[in-house]
Amino acid sequence: MSPTMPRFALAARVIHWIMAVMILAMLFIGIGMVSTVGELYSRLIAIHRPLGIAILAFAILRLVVRFTNKPPPLPADLPMIQKLAAHGSHLALYALMIAMPLVGWGMLSAGGYPIVMASGFHLPPILPHDLFLYGLLRQAHTWLALALFAVFLAHLAAALMHGLIRQDGVFSSMASFGRRGGV
Repeated sequence: MSPTMPRFALAARVIHWIMAVMILAMLFIGIGMVSTVGELYSRLIAIHRPLGIAILAFAILRLVVRFTNKPPPLPADLPMIQKLAAHGSHLALYALMIAMPLVGWGMLSAGGYPIVMASGFHLPPILPHDLFLYGLLRQAHTWLALALFAVFLAHLAAALMHGLIRQDGVFSSMASFGRRGGV
């Protein structure tokens, strides 16, 4: 990365990587939850709920950082279709990072389940108790999770393309934490 290559703001880079780990963990926890029962399920759900709310909080914070710090421009020679795909995938990621936890919270509210964050701390319900709505939101949560996984993989593939093939500084603009000229 050259000294003149613009980077994302430090706050944006830190939040990005924290969220990447959280979302990847959440996807694996979700897969584990639907494929197990018993004590392991209870432990996974105890992690899943507060992690989902943490992702929601970080996504909102990330949007604030994004609106207050202009992201670096995409390379001028990047084909327009790839620029549109980049912008579209970022919109999809933000929408999913906010929708998934809200749908999960709403699903539990509609199902009449407590939203336990920690011992003695519960979130209030955001929807009335309604088992039909619970069923709809449960399906929506599953489909949104699959969509998030697909967009996450596409984002990772694009990052690797920029970092390994194009070597155009796009990956470094988010991955670099050193001084302005280095990693």
